Amino acid sequence: MNNENVTGRIHSFESLGAVDGPGIRFVVFMQGCHLKCKYCQNRDTWDINSGEQYTVKQVVEKIMRYKNYIVASNGGVTLSGGEPLLQQDFVISLFQELKKQNISTCLDTSGMFTITDKIKQIVDLTDIFLLDIKSINDETCKWLTGSSNSLELEFAKYINEKNKRIWIRQVLVPGITDKKEDLLKLKDFLKTINVEKFEFLPYHDLGKYKWEKLGLPYELEDVRVASNKDVERAKKIMGID
Repeated sequence: MNNENVTGRIHSFESLGAVDGPGIRFVVFMQGCHLKCKYCQNRDTWDINSGEQYTVKQVVEKIMRYKNYIVASNGGVTLSGGEPLLQQDFVISLFQELKKQNISTCLDTSGMFTITDKIKQIVDLTDIFLLDIKSINDETCKWLTGSSNSLELEFAKYINEKNKRIWIRQVLVPGITDKKEDLLKLKDFLKTINVEKFEFLPYHDLGKYKWEKLGLPYELEDVRVASNKDVERAKKIMGID
C-alpha cells in the first residue's frame, strides 16, 4: 500500500494548536464518531460520511508548512476528532509518514476499541495519547456516551504496558461526573497506570448551537456549566494540586 494515496475523511485542521499535547501542534480533526456523548461540542463530527476527503500526501504537505514551528517547540501532530480510530488505515499511513520526518505523533481518543493488530500497530506509531475517561462509573458512562467504559479502561492499561506517554482528561459535568465516590474510584484507577498529566475539562454548553443547527435536541439542556469552584472541589478530592 502506498501511504501517500490512502485517504481519510477530515472535519477540519488547526495549524498552531496549544492545548492538544505538548508544544505547538498541528491538529487534524477526523470525521466520524461512534459514541453519543451528550455533552459533545462537535456534534457535526459524528457522521463518518461527512467532512472532506484528503490523501495522506495532502495532509503531510499541510503539516510540513509548519514543521519549523512544531519542531522548535517540541510539539508535533495530534489526530483528534470525532474519533480518529474509526479510520485506522489513514492513521497508520499518516503516522508512518510523520515518523519519516521525525515529527512527534499524538492521538486524542476515547480508547473505546478492542485491541486488534491494527490498534497495536497504531499504538506502536503513537508517542503520546490524550485519553478521555468519560466516567469511571460504568452506568454513568453508558448513560452519558451510549457505551460501557470497559474498553477504554483496558485500552489505558494496554498503552501503559507499552510505556506510552499518557495524558488523561475527563469532562467535569456537575451532578454527573463529579460524584465524590466516582472521583475517588478514578483516583484509585489512575494509580495503576503511569499518567504524565491529568486534567479536568469543565463542562460548557458552547457547542449547543451545533445540535440546534442540526435540528437535534440538546440533551443536557438543564445541566449548569462547571465553575472554577467545581473544578477545585474535584481536584481536591483527587488530590491534585
